[in-house]
Order: sequence, then C-alpha cells, then structure tokens
Amino acid sequence: MSSTDEFMEKGEIESTKENEKEKTDGEKDEGAEEKKEECTSCKTDQEVVFIQDLGFTVKVAAPGVEPFDIQVSSMELVQEIHQLLMDREDTCHRTCFSLQLDGITLDNFAELKTVEGLKEGSLIKVVEEPYTMREARIHTRHVRDLLKSIDLCDSYNGVDCASLCFLNTVCAGDIMEKKRSRPESVDCTPPEFILPGAKDVPLLPLHPATREQPAKLNCLKVVTPSGWNPPPGYRKLHGDLLYLQVITAEEKHYHITASTRGFFVNHCTEEEFNPKAASPSYLSHSLIELLNQVSPMFKRNFSLLQKRRTGRHPYERVPTPYQMYSWIGPQLDHNIDTIRAEDAFSSKLGYEEHIPGQTRDWNEELQTTRELPRKNLPERLLRERAIFKVHSDFVSAATRGAMAVIDGNVMAINPGEEAKMQMFIWNNIFFSLGFDVKDHYKDLGGDAAAFVAPRNDLQGVKVYNAVDLEGLFTLGTVVLDYRGYRVTAQSIIPGILEREQEQSVVYGSIDFGKTVVTHAKYLDLLQKAGNQLKILPHKVVNDKQEDVELCSSVECKGIIGNDGRHYILDLLRTFPPDVNFLKIEGMELSKEAQALGFPIEHKHKLSCLRQELIDAFVESRYMMFIKYAAVQLQQLGLKKQMEPVKQIEVKKEKEEGSEKESEMEEDEAKRIVESMTDSITSGEKKEVEDSTKQIVKKAALAVGSLKETEFDIRFNPDVFSPGVIHPKDNSNFKKECQLVQDAADFLITVQIPAFIRDCLDHSTAPMDGATLADAIHNRGINMRYLGKITEMLGKVPQLEYVYVIAVSEVVMRSAKHLFTLFLQGMDMLSLSCSISHFLNCLLSSCPTPSCTVPDQIHKKRSRNRSKKATTKTSPLTPTDSVEWANLTPKTLWAQIKAEAKSYFDWNLSIDGIDAFVDLINLNKMTLLRSFCQKTGVQIMLREYQFDNEKVQSFSEEDIVNMYPIVKHINPRATDAYNFYTTGQSKIQQGFLKDGYELISEALNLLNNVYGAMHPEIAQCLRMLARLNYIMGDHMEAMSCQQKAVLMSERVNGIDHPYTITEYTHLALYCFANTQVSTALKLLYRARYLALLVTGENHPELALIDSNIGLILHAVGEYDISLRFLEKALQLNLTYHGPKSLKVAVSYHLVARTQSCMGDFRSALTNEKETFTIYKTQLGEEHEKTKESGECLRHLTQQAVVLQKKMNDIYQGKTKTGLPPIQIQPPSMGSVLDMLNIINGILFVQISQQDIENFKKEYEMRQKDGPAKKAEIEGELGTKSLKMDPEEKSCSPEESSPSPAIESS
Repeated sequence: MSSTDEFMEKGEIESTKENEKEKTDGEKDEGAEEKKEECTSCKTDQEVVFIQDLGFTVKVAAPGVEPFDIQVSSMELVQEIHQLLMDREDTCHRTCFSLQLDGITLDNFAELKTVEGLKEGSLIKVVEEPYTMREARIHTRHVRDLLKSIDLCDSYNGVDCASLCFLNTVCAGDIMEKKRSRPESVDCTPPEFILPGAKDVPLLPLHPATREQPAKLNCLKVVTPSGWNPPPGYRKLHGDLLYLQVITAEEKHYHITASTRGFFVNHCTEEEFNPKAASPSYLSHSLIELLNQVSPMFKRNFSLLQKRRTGRHPYERVPTPYQMYSWIGPQLDHNIDTIRAEDAFSSKLGYEEHIPGQTRDWNEELQTTRELPRKNLPERLLRERAIFKVHSDFVSAATRGAMAVIDGNVMAINPGEEAKMQMFIWNNIFFSLGFDVKDHYKDLGGDAAAFVAPRNDLQGVKVYNAVDLEGLFTLGTVVLDYRGYRVTAQSIIPGILEREQEQSVVYGSIDFGKTVVTHAKYLDLLQKAGNQLKILPHKVVNDKQEDVELCSSVECKGIIGNDGRHYILDLLRTFPPDVNFLKIEGMELSKEAQALGFPIEHKHKLSCLRQELIDAFVESRYMMFIKYAAVQLQQLGLKKQMEPVKQIEVKKEKEEGSEKESEMEEDEAKRIVESMTDSITSGEKKEVEDSTKQIVKKAALAVGSLKETEFDIRFNPDVFSPGVIHPKDNSNFKKECQLVQDAADFLITVQIPAFIRDCLDHSTAPMDGATLADAIHNRGINMRYLGKITEMLGKVPQLEYVYVIAVSEVVMRSAKHLFTLFLQGMDMLSLSCSISHFLNCLLSSCPTPSCTVPDQIHKKRSRNRSKKATTKTSPLTPTDSVEWANLTPKTLWAQIKAEAKSYFDWNLSIDGIDAFVDLINLNKMTLLRSFCQKTGVQIMLREYQFDNEKVQSFSEEDIVNMYPIVKHINPRATDAYNFYTTGQSKIQQGFLKDGYELISEALNLLNNVYGAMHPEIAQCLRMLARLNYIMGDHMEAMSCQQKAVLMSERVNGIDHPYTITEYTHLALYCFANTQVSTALKLLYRARYLALLVTGENHPELALIDSNIGLILHAVGEYDISLRFLEKALQLNLTYHGPKSLKVAVSYHLVARTQSCMGDFRSALTNEKETFTIYKTQLGEEHEKTKESGECLRHLTQQAVVLQKKMNDIYQGKTKTGLPPIQIQPPSMGSVLDMLNIINGILFVQISQQDIENFKKEYEMRQKDGPAKKAEIEGELGTKSLKMDPEEKSCSPEESSPSPAIESS
C-alpha cells in the first residue's frame, strides 16, 4: 500500500485540475485528456518529489476574435493549445498558424513549463503563417472534416474509430444542463412495444433519430481538388500551391487558388486555365472565411453546424481505441467526397501525413515500447501508455491491411503459388491465410487445425505478454475473420525475410518434433516465464536420437532477429492438451468423463486448456496439499505447529463450499508449510524431522506433485502431441500424463458445476452469447464444452434463461461455421444476394426462399463448363458455380443439426427455425443480432417480417456491408488496476472515503494510459458514480454515470448488456435529481434493449420492471405500474424462488399499488406473502417483519372501512354513492428509498454534516499536500456499511468478486 499512498496526492491534484478545466472551458478539446503527458511525479525509492503540475490561465488573441481565456497545465505541450484552437467554435477554421509570446514563436513540442516568461495571465498571440503545399492540403482536409463532423457515416461504415452513441437523443438533450428549477411536465406512458407481454420487438427504435435534426445541413454541394492540379512551373513561382473547385449551395461554380498567402478566387473555368486572381478575389487566410463571403447559405448553415458540433459531449466525439462496428445501419447517402476517394485509391497507406519518413516499422515500435524502463510509477505509466498507443495503431493498420488482402488489393509475395498458399506484406505487416499450407497440419486436422491455430497462437502471445519478461519478445499479432477467411497479421522479425526459416530457428522445431534444437539463453528466458505459466522444462528425442531440453511445446520457435532480440513465435500449444477431446490409444479417462460421453473426437487435435483453468487447478491442488499436510501434522500432535493448524482447519470448515479461498487463508496455509520446512532445515529433533518429511512426501504424492519433497505442479505441453518422442528414462512421465488428465477432469467435475452455481446464486447473469462466453471463459472452460453445459443447464428449471442463451449460442455458432465455408470462394458479384439467401434460409418462415442469381455468372457458366473439370481450384479464387442458390431452409437446418452434434456434441431436436423459436421461446430479432455480430454482416435498419410464409424476410438490398471480426490482445494498465482493486476492498471493509480516493486515482491512471475512451474507464466511472450517490452527492453521481453511459455506448456498443446496466443506474440517479420523465425514458430504453438482446425472461428485466413500476406508481399511473410490477414479481419468483427476499419486496410493491387502486382484497393477499417470507427468513423480531405487520393491519382496516360503506349502500342507509378512496401518492423520498432497496444500494450512516466536512477536507488537502493525509485518514473510515442479508451482485461486468456496494 505504501507506494499507493505516496502517489495519492499527485492524482488528486490531477483530478481536481481536470474538473476545473472542464468547468472553466466547455469547449476545451478532448485532445487534452488524450494527450495528458506522462504523470511526472518522480519517485526515488524512499521519497517522492512533487513536480508542481499546476493549472493556470492564459489569454489567447486570435485575429478577428475577442481575446479569450483558456485553462492550461504546466505539463501540456504547446501543440495541445493548437489542437484546442482548431476545435474551438470561433477559431476552428485556422490550421496554419504559430503561437507567439512577446514576439517569440513557441516551439510546438515544448512543455509549457519550459517556456520562459509564460505565467498566469500571459497573452499568447495567434499569428497566421504562410502556407506550404502540405499545410494547404491539411487545411482543405480539416475543412472537409469540419463539414462532415456531425454526420454518422463514419460510425456506420466503421472508419476513423467513430462509433454510435444515443444517450443524449434518448434524453432529448444533455441531462446535466436541464435546470432543476422548473418541474418537468411528466409524460410517462411507455411506448406500446415495451409493455410486458408485447409480442414483437421493433428494430427502428434501436437507432432513434434526433428530433431537432432538420434536413441535412448542406453547406456546400462540392469541394474538390481541381483537374488543373498541380500548378505549372511558372505559377509555382507566383506562389500557387494547389487549385480547388467549389460548387456552392446556390449552384455557383468557383475555382479557387491556394497560395502561400491564403485562398483566393481565380479566373479558371472547366475548359480554360486562367490562374489570375478574379476581382474581387476574396483573398482570405482560411478557406472558410472565403466561402463565408461567396455563399450566404454557407455562412448560415456553417454557423448552425458549428453550434451543433460544439454542443455535443466530448465523449460523443473522441475516437475509440479500437474500431467498433454496428451490426445494423441505414442505407446512407453516398456523397461526392474526393478526399475519401483519394484516400481509397492513392498508394499511400494512410499513415499519418505528419510523420516524417516512410511507413512505420511496427515491429521496432512494438518492441521498443516493451523495453522502456518500469522501475517506478511515472516510468510504468509512460511505458504502458506507449505500449497501448502503438498496439491500438497496429490493430487498426492490421485491420485495414487484412481487408485489403481479402478484397484483392495487395500483391502476394509469392504470386506464383495457388491462392490459399499466398502470403502478403503491406505496411510492414505480414499477412497469411488460415489454410493448411504444404500439409503442415495434415496429422492435426488439416484446414480445421489451420483455422484454429492462429487463435491459439494469439492466446499464447497474450499470456507471454502478460508475464512481460524482460528480454523475451513476441510478435504483434492480430487475427481477423473477414468474408469467410481467417487472416493472421503479424509484425515482421528483422532479417527473417532474407533467410530460410531453417537457418534462423535456433530453438524449437519447424516440423512438429522431427528436428529439434535448443538454445541456452532461450531455456533460461522460457523457464522464468514457464514458472509463472506452470510450464515444465522437459526433454524430447529428435530424429538423431538425442535428448533435447525444451521449456515450451516443440513447435514454439525461437528466432534471434537482426536486432539481437530473442523472439518466440508459434505459441499455439503454450498450454497442455485437452484430453477430453483427443482419442488416444490405450488411455482411459475417468468415470465421470466417460459418463458424459468423453473423449469426443474433435475436428482438429489442437484443443488446449485455458490459462484460467490451469491457474484454478494448481490453486485447488495447493489447497489440497496444505489441508492434507495440516491434518497429518495434527495427528502427529506437534504442539509447536498446532496453533496455526487449528485456525486453518476451522476456517476450512466454513469455506468448504466456496471456490475462491481468501488470501488470508493462503497465508495461513503457507505459514504451516514454512514451519514444516523450517523444522526440517533447522534440524531440530531427529524424529520430528523425519516424520515431517514423511508427511510432506505423502501430501505431495496425494496431489500428484512432480517432486516428492515439495509441492510442484507444472505441465508438460508435449505429452500427447503426435509425432513427438519422449525419452524412455523419464521416471516422471506417467505423472506428467496423469496431471494433464486430472486438469481436464477438473474442468468437468469442478469448473462446470462451479459455473452453474455462479448462475444459480446470481453472481453471474449472462444476457447474450458474448457475456455467456465471458462467464464461461472466466471459469477456464472452453466454448467447445458449450453443448455439455447446455445439457446440464436444461436440468435446472430456474436457470431456464441461461439455457435459452446457451441453446441459441450453440445453434448460432454452428450456423457461423457453415456460413464461413459458404462464403469462401464466393464471387464478389453474388455476395449480397448469397448472404441474404443464407439469412432467409436461417431465419425466414418462408419454406422456399427464391434468389436472383446475378446474370453475368450464368453467361460465364455455359462457356466454362468444359475447362472447369481440368484446373485445380483454390478456395480463394471465385468459383463460377451457383451452388449457394440451391440452399434451402431444410438443408441448412439439417447441416446445423449435424454441426451442433459434431462440434458441440449437442442434439438439436428440431429441423426448422419456427420449431426452434417455439422450443426456446426467443425472438427472431435476437437471433439475427447474434448471427450478424458473429459473422460481421451489417444489415439494413428497417422492420423485418419473419413470420409471413408467403414473403421472404431479406432481399439483397438488406445487406448493407461486411466488416471484420478482430481478435487481439488487450494491454493492461496494471497500476490503475491495483488501485481499483484496493479501492474495492477498502469499500467492502466500509472505508468509503479511502475507497473513493483510490478509485478516483485509478481513473486518473486509466486516463493516463488509455486516453479518454476505454471499457475499463467506463467501469471505473460507474463505480465512482455509485460511491458519490451513496455519499449523498446526487449531482456528481449523475455526471459520472452520464459519462459511463456515453462511454459504454461508444466502446461496448449501443446494445451491449453492460450498456443496459449503465442505463438503469443512470435512471436511478436522474430520479434522485428529480428528473422523473428522464429517468423513465432511460428505463424504457434499457427495457427495450434488454428485450432485443435477451427477450422478456431474464432476472435483469425483473430489476428494470421493478424500477419502472415504482416510478410510474410515484407519478400516479397505477394501471401501467401494476403491469410492470406483476411482471417483475413473476420473474423474481421464477429466478429467485418463493423464499427470496427479492420476492418479498416484489409482493410488497404489488400490494402497495393495488391498495392505491382501491383493490384491498388483492393487496392483502400479496402483503401476507411478504409477511410470511420475512417471518421465515428473518424471524419475528426483525424490523422488516414488523413493518410488514403494520402494513397488513393498515390494509385490513382500510378494507373493513370500505366493506362497511359498501354494506351501507346496499342496505340503502346512505343515499350517496361510494366516497372517493383516500389515497395519498407516496412522497418522492419514500419512492427513492424503495428504489435504493431494489437496486441493492444500502446507505451508509453518514450525516449531511460529515459529507460537508469531508468535502472541505478534500479541498484543504489539495493545498496542504501529504502532511495532512495521515490526520484525516481514519475519520470517515470508521463509518461502515450495512448489508442486506441475501444480496448478491448480478452486475455483468465484474468478474472479480464485486464490492458490497455493487450488490444489486
């Protein structure tokens, strides 16, 4: 913790500064957040030197604008002021200028603190500079970017790291700007399609249109470089740089010259070149100023566009680190855009204009960043940030390259070979295809093995990168699936292309174990890494009958590059094989495995176990070892070692059921083992020593340890590799094989049941295929076990919702496998019609979808028939066949059935989509979403008819685009992660204040490493919002959560399950800030998304519905409220069982609403249910039980009064009708309390005064620095949390045990 404390202060200064900056200057560019230079608190081992990273204000004077103030920080570069001015509304049209202080030009790359004379209040002048050719081009590009800045095309087309974001559309404006004074007119009726029990989910609301968006803001018709470019020699000498042609919105044509002084109108026409200046020439330094003069419509629309652009939240505009793709999109207008055209067809690779020199040397950049120093926090931040930046650039370059390769835009380096053997180099990245080249994988499963090898290799790269060992290097690796092909993109080892592979490999084998070589340096490096990855150094026999020692699988190769670095590649077998999917001669699996039908023969022999599984297995064996030894020791009655043993035994009893032993226990356990080994080494009494040795030996034997004298479990990844010969004299070989079998067994007998338990106790609640896969992977289970898991889930009725997700995942994955083969070799001509045909066969109820085959193919077919028979075809050359047109729903579903059986060993009982949808009660929309996201198909945003048997659902116009599915590693921000987890555990212990500070600091570090946008930042913001809310600062909670929603939409996707969770949290905080109708809009959006993603049967919907019902009740919409609450009750009963406290709350809510509607009889029955549950679960004396009892008495009384009045009327005693029932709507406060309960937020007992004091102190601390920290440490820390008895977190995002506060 000490280092954490030392850096605390620094981070706080940073974070408050960030906030001030946001307040003082709304338009401040996000660039500042992204480029926030490294945190430079320099740290020696003992002390911390604070470098004053101060914020101060400077005045900026730009031509034609009143001077204005901006907030800067001493750590910023001058360039960031540049960026800021290019984004500000009143100065954004300038790109070519310098900044001057007292007549001296500032260096763009200098930090502000190094600039002499720059201080609070200095005046910086913006001075227009003469243009150069490059500056003129940058300027026109910038103008084009400004003109299309509010367009959504880039987000739909998946370019430039743009992505969609609809929060402010849903809320009709920025929630932070809504004034608190006037209560809103509350329109609360939910749209029809989200009411409980509504039949179909429409698609159009997924991308809501903004209301105020008028027809497109057309500023200009066309701006394009003119055909007269480049200027001839004699004009260059007059300062002409380039010529543009403009057609204004008023249909006027202008030819414009960009010269060194600026832009002016010339006398050229389409036919005649006359570069003289026209009169008036409208000479302006910026193109925008010129256009403002020649076109009134441009002037008007451009200023509107500017207002709209700067009105958007920065998080809607910052680029994301990796490209997001939308699975559904409208048909976009395709406008003339010559810059886009130039980018597509020019030979330049799109490397940034301003990088001097040639293309980027990716390998050098990736490896150099890894070699940066990492002794202290500032160094680590700088290093992690560099690694992350280069990596995300590499991923986007690799994505463009892979698409270019498949689209046929790159020449192969071996063009003579057949297409599937070809390899490509583009932009210093090496591309290869996932086919079995040269029968390399013949014994392992051919093309099926070649297809999974890159993915396994990527897993290997991931784990070696995570170990992060100095001196051992891996290649930058990205695996992409695009249009049915798998492409591997790798950075290039220097010098590898000049030599044959045989010469360069100094470690490992290039032929799966025939010739094997080894190398001392590699053994040393790999052994260090292997200790962490549990890989055992072992020997294999090569074809010369020599024993060769390795510390990895045989096909892992070591190559020393020309740069002298030690690279390892081909890491596809880093982890031991999964014997449940291998048929091995003479090997018996355990009874449990055989009962489940293992071993299953898989399509390839490359099935490996996951790292998470290996870790869990070793952990569990270690606990076994300790327990065994401890029990034996106790029996020995060694008094000295008894004490710790007793404790551990007691603890064990408690913990028996849970998987994750807390760290405390491991320490206990280790202490015992140490005390044992100490007594061995210190040579106390001889008999003690011997008996202890015996105990260790027995324990080691019991857990299958490889050494007799200590606990040692590591794996030999080569044990069952075909073609690898093991030395005869390895006495441990049997044990090594046994361990691999045990690990595979552990997966079936421990991990799969553990996953099902996670679902049962709601610590994980997957909503769609992707979150299901994450949850399964977290337990170390591979997706090929999905069929088995599905079978087990089918037997647990209250997990029906997970079962439905799992079944649809099996079917959709099978369909994806078939679709991949279907696309290979498809002619470009017929892509859209073949894809829409496949979708019709998959999802449409129409039994005989017809499809139009593009007629060029027909013409060709007749001609080519004779030739066709002779030539050898490859899967990459487009075939002329129209085989695909013969696919029918019947044949496709038969294939899916077969695939589900052969891959997942799962029996699909039906043979058509409609039977399938009835079987699992799912919406076809959900299946369509799942399929498109898996295969990279983007379909048209419109309403689809699935159930009409006469009409087919899709036509070729509905296939809008195809995008790649990209897999890559995710570099981590380790320090931030440690701060975050420490913060979480502080909060669990009830030290809210410390937790809050740690998590704020984590946010700072995350911004430092990742820039402004990242999924982990979204998670951190959600946590901060929750803490602010609990500590009573509702405004700040809303502000943090708003950022979390915006960010989740941008980096996870607008319909990702995490985004749904973020929406529900934001609704609660909006309600707390009295924005009632906004809160309802957010909840309606969350419910709509949940219906689309998972359908109505899901525990998450119970939560959303309780929230909606409560708020509708608060505004007096009792009828609709009751529908939502009854749905929530039904869902809670299904998924939490009739005894759960959640159900009790649900009954109570329904009763409250019924009593408000005057239906006292029903209200009584429901409240009785609540009372019974509380009584049995919490006992008579609990306050909850007493409250419920009160409620019952009150209801009975009301019912009696009502009955009496009714009787009076019947007997004619009173002449008047029924008196109005006395209902007072609940106060906002009481509704909020109820909302907190159902959302699992339990308040800390802190008075408002405490919070005020806390804030004051927080501010003082900014001034006083570290000295003050210690004094206030404990003040708020002592106030602790109250927890609800039966609460578990079901927030999807936290794989780590979630903090108390998260319990929802």
